[in-house]
Amino acid sequence: MNELIEKIKKLKKEKNAVILAHCYQNAEIDEVADFVGDSLYLSQMAAKTDADIILFAGVYFMAQTAKILCPDKKVLLPRLESGCKMADMISLNQLREFKSKHPGIPTVCYINSTAEVKSECDMCCTSSNAVKVVKSMNADKILFLPDTYLGKWVEKQLGNIEVITYPGFCPTHLQIRPEDIKNARQQYPNAPVLAHPECHQSVTELADYVGSTTGIMKYAIESDKKQFIIATEKGVVDRLQRDYPDKEFILIKENIICPNMKWHTLTDIYNALEKEEHEIDVDKEIALKALGCIDRMLEVSK
Repeated sequence: MNELIEKIKKLKKEKNAVILAHCYQNAEIDEVADFVGDSLYLSQMAAKTDADIILFAGVYFMAQTAKILCPDKKVLLPRLESGCKMADMISLNQLREFKSKHPGIPTVCYINSTAEVKSECDMCCTSSNAVKVVKSMNADKILFLPDTYLGKWVEKQLGNIEVITYPGFCPTHLQIRPEDIKNARQQYPNAPVLAHPECHQSVTELADYVGSTTGIMKYAIESDKKQFIIATEKGVVDRLQRDYPDKEFILIKENIICPNMKWHTLTDIYNALEKEEHEIDVDKEIALKALGCIDRMLEVSK
């Protein structure tokens, strides 16, 4: 593995390439990544990079977002089939139908959506900034898609804005049930429960803290507690355990793994970079419209 890591680092230098890796990736990918984080952070890093090639160790919509932000750069995805089941739950036609039922209401799309969907929404958001983005719309009603659970969690935080949600969801986070939280609390009574807002509201209502991937990690790092119950994807626990061995991080269930996120391997990254294959392209007209949606989010997030 060390030899492969060195080969990838050498290729990066030769090709002026940058590797962005999401926190749900296999942890060994961090060894070659220039930036590791959640969707918001990686979008911000993509927008700033002066690299000629961006290799995205993530899922398809993330690589699309990088291409929209950097149209003149070559964007590579190690495995093209690495998609997002939530993003696939809404097509452009389904979005148009959803909007037609609620005319004149501003539309916010979760970053877990295709370029086509982003191109017909007013603003994009991530779980890190969803509350801030919805509030910035200055409207008493908002259409939110595709994740109904994140949307309803945002509505609860704001209180005075009605968030009308599309019925999409994350299959991985939806595997976490209220009884899992209750069982974990019985076993680890002193450990706070940290949950992602993509979880069902019956789960987030039981959590001590609800936040994005970055938010969960920040809470655990800065807390005086030594034990935490983590209700999100396994990659978060892997990184926390590796970087903070003096604390204990309990994954709520062993099967909380996003299979699409785990497809990429170091070999896939090396092959994609060496051959410059699996390049992501976005229709120019769609990309231009989607760019406005993403740029407005980045502006609000400054």
